[in-house]
Amino acid sequence: MTLPRKHLTAAEDASKLLDKAAGSMRVLKSVSWDGSVGAQFLTSGASSLPLVKYKRMRTDDARAAVKKARELIDGDNPVFAWLSRTADTLETTADMIDARGTADFYTHSEKLFGTPKRLLLDGKTQVLELAHHVDATLDDLTAADLVLDGADESLTAQQFADQLRPKLTEHFGRAAPKVLLSPNLSAKATASSKRIRVRDTAQFTQMDVRQLLQHEALVHAATGLNGKRQKNFPILGRAHAGTTQIQEGLAVFAEMIAGTMDPVRFRRLADRVIAIQMAVDGADFIQVYRFYLGRTDDAQQSYENARRVFRGGVLTGGAPFTKDMVYLNGLLRVHNFLRMVVKLNRADLIRLLFVGKLDLEDIPALATLADAGELVTPKFMPEWSKDLRFVVSYLAYSSFLNRVKLPGFQGYYEDMLAATPDVWKFVGT
Repeated sequence: MTLPRKHLTAAEDASKLLDKAAGSMRVLKSVSWDGSVGAQFLTSGASSLPLVKYKRMRTDDARAAVKKARELIDGDNPVFAWLSRTADTLETTADMIDARGTADFYTHSEKLFGTPKRLLLDGKTQVLELAHHVDATLDDLTAADLVLDGADESLTAQQFADQLRPKLTEHFGRAAPKVLLSPNLSAKATASSKRIRVRDTAQFTQMDVRQLLQHEALVHAATGLNGKRQKNFPILGRAHAGTTQIQEGLAVFAEMIAGTMDPVRFRRLADRVIAIQMAVDGADFIQVYRFYLGRTDDAQQSYENARRVFRGGVLTGGAPFTKDMVYLNGLLRVHNFLRMVVKLNRADLIRLLFVGKLDLEDIPALATLADAGELVTPKFMPEWSKDLRFVVSYLAYSSFLNRVKLPGFQGYYEDMLAATPDVWKFVGT
C-alpha cells in the first residue's frame, strides 16, 4: 500500500507527539516503592501490610500531546491505525498512573496487559494454563540434576556486571549500553538503549550472564537502539505499555532459541502469572509473599517478587498490577506469530521485529513504512535473527507438532517407564 506524502508527513508528526507523551510517563518509576518499605515489612516479621505512598506524577502534558497527535491521524490506512492504537494505549497509561493505589488501577492494567485467564487468539487457551503446566512439569528440577558439572558458579552483582560489559562491547561496539548497579530494582536487571541496571543485592550465575545478554541486551537494548535510528518515527525507540508484551515475549523467545533458558527461570516466570491470579482472586500482599517464601525460602527475594505484583495496586487483594504476565503471554504470541509467518512463507517479516519497540498488530504498518523507504534497517540483532536458517527450520518443525496428539504418546511412554529406575545419579566408567 502506497501512502500519499501528506499522510506520511502527518504520521511522522503524530509519531513525534506520541513519543513525547510516552517519554513523560515512566510507569515503573510511577509505581516504585521506597526502599525503606521492604526493610520495615521484613523487620516487623512480615505480619502487617506494607505502608506505601506514591509520588505525584502529572499526566496533563502527555494527554495534551496525545490529543494533538489524534488531530493528525485522519485516514484509513495501516500506519494511522497503528498510531491510533498507540494513542489509545498512552491515554490508558495516563489513566492507570492517575489511579495508583485504587481498584481502578487494576481496571486499566487489565486493559493494557491482560489477565491470566484472558483467552488467547485460539479462543480456548489461557496463559494461566501454561503457567500451571510449567510449574508442575519443572517442580523439583535443579541445575544439579540437569547439568553434569553441577550448579553454576555464584556471582555477585559486581562480578556479574564485570563479565557482562565485554560481551556488550563485542555486540554493540561504541553504542554498548553502560552497566550500572542500582539499589531499588524489583527485577534483578532492567535495560534501555543506554544502560542496563543491575540490582546490587542480587545474586547471579554464569547462566544469568548468558540469559541477560540475550534478553536485556540483544532484544531490549537492541530494539531501543534500532528504534532511535528511526528519525521519522521516533516512537519506535520508546518503550511503552503497548509494546511491553511483545518486547518481553520476544526476549523470552530469544532466551529459548539461543539455549539460555533454564527451569528455575522458566518456573519463576510461571510463578509470576500464578501470583497475579492469586491477587486477582483476593489474596493480599502477605499471602502472596508467603506463596513465594514457600518456593524460595528467601525472605528478601519473596518480598521483591510480591512487590512486583502489588505495586500501584491494592495491597489487600483484588486489584494487582498485571504487567508480569506479559512474559509468558508474550512468548505464546511471539512463538505462534513466528510459526505462522514461516508457514505462510513470510519469514521476511521476522527481522522487522527488531526495527524498534512494537506490537505484532503493528507489523502491517511498519512493513508499509519499510516498503516506502521510511524506516532504517535494524543494525543490532541477535545472531539467530541475522542467520534465519536454524530458526526457520525449528519453526517449521514446531508448526507440525500441533498435529501430533500428545495423549497417545503419553499413555504409551507412561506404561513403558512406570518401573524404569531413576538414573540421575548414574555414573559410567
